[in-house]
Amino acid sequence: MSTRTLQGKTIVVTGASRGIGLAIAKRAAADGANLVLLAKTVEPNPKLPGTLASAAAEVEAAGGQALAVQTDIPDENAVAAAVAAAVARFGGIDILVNNASAISLTPTAATPMKRFDLMFGVNVRGTYACTQACLAELTKSAKAGRNPHVLNMSPPLSMKEHWFKGHVAYTMAKYGMSECTLGHAGEFRPLGIAVNSLWPRTAIATAAMQMIPGVDLNLCRKPEILADAAWFILTSDAKTTTGQFFIDDELLAQHGITDLEGYSVKPGTKNFIPDFFID
Repeated sequence: MSTRTLQGKTIVVTGASRGIGLAIAKRAAADGANLVLLAKTVEPNPKLPGTLASAAAEVEAAGGQALAVQTDIPDENAVAAAVAAAVARFGGIDILVNNASAISLTPTAATPMKRFDLMFGVNVRGTYACTQACLAELTKSAKAGRNPHVLNMSPPLSMKEHWFKGHVAYTMAKYGMSECTLGHAGEFRPLGIAVNSLWPRTAIATAAMQMIPGVDLNLCRKPEILADAAWFILTSDAKTTTGQFFIDDELLAQHGITDLEGYSVKPGTKNFIPDFFID
């Protein structure tokens, strides 16, 4: 029987109101973790299902404790307030999942600077700001032997032209998150804090994916594949598992999970839409 668990850990998840962030939070909640859910959505949106309140209800139904904090993550003051609220409620922070992300698969001429700034604000600045704001608490977690982790939902770095052309702003913004993984893994290793990235092999059925013209969600996998992969990373030894760029199916295979049928949106699908950035 596995001794791996997130029971009693306090986990901050950004972009937690729906999709991948919510799936990761619910998987941790099943262990009995404390979840601090950060997102902007508090009012229901007909185009985007899920609010902070509905996410908190799902997390608590799954077995965890939830604290929902409306947060605009590029705003360092909002992030600092969210961290303070987390510490006030749960006494500390053990894990940070930088999941919030903005996407626009547009070429240069069709990417307004406002959209450029949004992607850099959420993906790069948001990841950096949340990591910086949680650092003191993660350091305390390490000193207490609580195995602290930072997990960035970002791709392996592959400096090839075809990953940039067509959507250079988005690629730079996602790679900025991965550069945080690379740099912070080295910076925080002496502190005993792990920093890793996780990325899917295939497209994942999320509200964001649904808004991209021409995408057939039946050719995607469910967010739960990333939730299960994240669980293996976050329950690994922070001192030895750091600075890595994991791919969901490879990681699951390393842990003996090779039947991925249950993660298919449409059972029996063989040819999934591949995700970006995997050579």
